[in-house]
Amino acid sequence: MTTSSETQPQRLVVVTGASTGLGASAARELARQGFHVLAGVRRDRDADAIRAHGIEPVILDITEPEQVAALAARVADDPRALHALVNNAGIQVNAPVETLPMAEWRRVFEVNLFGHIALTQALLPALLRSKGRVINISSVGGKVAMATYGAYAGAKFAMEAVSDSLRREMAPLGVQVVVVEPGGVRTEMASRGIETANRLAARMSPEHDARYGSLVRANNTLMASGTESGLTADAAALVIAKAVRARRPRTRYTAGRDAAVITRLVRVLSDRALDRILATNLRRHYLKAPTPTAASGSTA
Repeated sequence: MTTSSETQPQRLVVVTGASTGLGASAARELARQGFHVLAGVRRDRDADAIRAHGIEPVILDITEPEQVAALAARVADDPRALHALVNNAGIQVNAPVETLPMAEWRRVFEVNLFGHIALTQALLPALLRSKGRVINISSVGGKVAMATYGAYAGAKFAMEAVSDSLRREMAPLGVQVVVVEPGGVRTEMASRGIETANRLAARMSPEHDARYGSLVRANNTLMASGTESGLTADAAALVIAKAVRARRPRTRYTAGRDAAVITRLVRVLSDRALDRILATNLRRHYLKAPTPTAASGSTA
């Protein structure tokens, strides 16, 4: 039995954010399917962990212009065609709009939006030569912005818009642009997001804590619950691999039942109806105040 790498020339795929989670699973799945994967990681120990047959780790922080340029040079020097760029790197930062410091807003957009644009610009010459494709990993957060998701969803909404614009620019030139929208995925991203949310909440003023403390705690519980019931990273990686390999990929793929349901609801419900559904779902995760006992409520 022949493998895909034996029946067709091996092609390159770049996957960013491949240290752990969805990016690491996507890199392994694409290598298994015969691609040579340039797996972007940020540390040497992550490179050692992901290195395998068909996976070549590259040190890549997409917010560092020198590292983006180095990857573009690595791709340009390779005789193999660049088939796809998978823009997966990202961070999750949750806090109320009023309390999130502007430095954090800028950091979220640098990693979740501007870094992807910079890398896409750098690799488009290679993708245009190969008639390749760009796969942008968005989120259901790119379709609906829940409370405390202002920065994260804002960057994902923007990524959806950039993807639409890029798709229409690239269509006449032979480069396909695809968006993948995962729901809950069982990776370390949610736990890191909860740690960040708690760190930011600890810095809130007493006034802000009175307004938003319960909301932040409820959202953390909801985030943990949604992750536990979500797809495995390996299952979500199969959706990315499908977008990479399909001869005529769809413009958008969802990953997970929750993502499929939410994207449909957004299309048919009014804003107010969706607000009520989201509020009801979140309300279940608020800590319930202890019920006073008869003894504690009595007077001497």
